[in-house]
Amino acid sequence: MQGQVVAITGASRGIGQEAARAFVATGASVALLARDGAALETLAQSLGTQALALPCDVSEAASLAQALARTQRHFGRLDVMINNAGVIDPIARIEAADPAAWGRALDINLKGVFHGMQAALPILRAQGGGTVITLSSGAAHRPLEGWSAYCAAKAGAAMLTRALHEEEGHWLRVLSLSPGTVATDMQRTIRASGLNAVSRIDWAEHIPADWPARALVWMCSPAADRWRGQEISLRDAAIRRELGLA
Repeated sequence: MQGQVVAITGASRGIGQEAARAFVATGASVALLARDGAALETLAQSLGTQALALPCDVSEAASLAQALARTQRHFGRLDVMINNAGVIDPIARIEAADPAAWGRALDINLKGVFHGMQAALPILRAQGGGTVITLSSGAAHRPLEGWSAYCAAKAGAAMLTRALHEEEGHWLRVLSLSPGTVATDMQRTIRASGLNAVSRIDWAEHIPADWPARALVWMCSPAADRWRGQEISLRDAAIRRELGLA
């Protein structure tokens, strides 16, 4: 990744934060995108000159487009777009869900992915190539009680990623990663809800956030080319072995 530039949404915490650290460790520069500007600045300072904090809201197309334009001006290029930002709320059965909160979840988890793709495409096309990765979930393929917004958005994002590969896969590397359950703040929120089986998973069963971070770095290499247009799951023992994950 030496000399490459990676934009990561949802970079202020969890998988996004660990991914930023992993990419910088391999020699990449990172654009850190999230709503929490203070958290981004703290992370950027810890990473040094290879990191740029860019507060933005992925649910707003103009906000994300401006952030990527600033990324290109600052670093001179963009090689990888990682659409990682996501929220689990509202956790509620359909009849009790707040419509505004439900819609906001889709604005972030689905429309945010679309905004990231659309903003990155002209930059990557002008350079002749690049990589776009979507953070997927088992929830994209399996309905769960209380997760109607999250499941619907992740299912949409999975199909959106396949659509991008269908349209641009002849020149663009398009992949998605389903990490499984990860030991982040999102899992604490899920656990507190008490809804569905995921809330009852023992904390020791969740994988550390650096595992998907390492997988994202690997996905930017030719070793992952056979997965172009597809979803990679960290539940797959063969993938874990290839990445050297216990």
